[in-house]
Amino acid sequence: MVEEIQVVTIAGSDSDGSAGAQADLHSFFVQNTYGMTILTAAVAGNSYGIHAVQNMPTEFITAQFNALADDFHIRATKTGMLANTEIMHTVVENYQSVDFGPLVVDPVITTKHGNRLLEVEAIDTLKQQLLPLATVTTPNFYEAQILADMQIMSMQDIETAALRIQKLGVPNVMIKGRHDNDDQEIVVDYVLLADGRHFTLSEPFIKTQRINGTGDTLSATITACLAKGESVEQSIRTAKKATHNAIANEIEVGHKFGPINHWAIQK
Repeated sequence: MVEEIQVVTIAGSDSDGSAGAQADLHSFFVQNTYGMTILTAAVAGNSYGIHAVQNMPTEFITAQFNALADDFHIRATKTGMLANTEIMHTVVENYQSVDFGPLVVDPVITTKHGNRLLEVEAIDTLKQQLLPLATVTTPNFYEAQILADMQIMSMQDIETAALRIQKLGVPNVMIKGRHDNDDQEIVVDYVLLADGRHFTLSEPFIKTQRINGTGDTLSATITACLAKGESVEQSIRTAKKATHNAIANEIEVGHKFGPINHWAIQK
């Protein structure tokens, strides 16, 4: 019997299934990998918004790491919501003590519209401890500004920001393009690879409120592809296309801000 490819997400649980660990698991599944979770928080939310958040005790986070390490062969890992310095430091310590394959860091600092999700004190921990462990990081436009400590006003600024983020210790950087202007026609992501090569990836802008879980899906798909042995570049290209397909084929779940469509990735 051939062992299935196993991956893990270190993230929060989103009760409506649209984002967080649930979106990661959807993404792992459609890439034919077996997904596991190390929960850092639980979010009570629906399509109207988030109504309560409960962070997991760090002892429980460590217990989850130990349980998985004792039994499974995990080939790649991704991080999502790590709400504070204590949780982030716990994740860093535990990841360093196990062999869970390459790490993809989705630096959940702000929403795609610029609203803060991570406490300010934890940003230094992210920069100094977590990013140096990562193979790939996937900040959105606003997160890239924070990580690079600069304003981004042009494509040249994006290139500079990617270099600054790379100097934090993460070899491969994907800065996700802005998609908060209803008049824009395309979304352009910028990728800087470890060997210095760089390129952009573009897809048409889809005007929709059903975009919950886009960042989770992108980073989780990269993780799954790395676990299957794909190169970083191919993993990123696969993830960009998969995420666009999930956005472009809407599904009706919830009344307001809905999830993207992971079924569309399988087509």
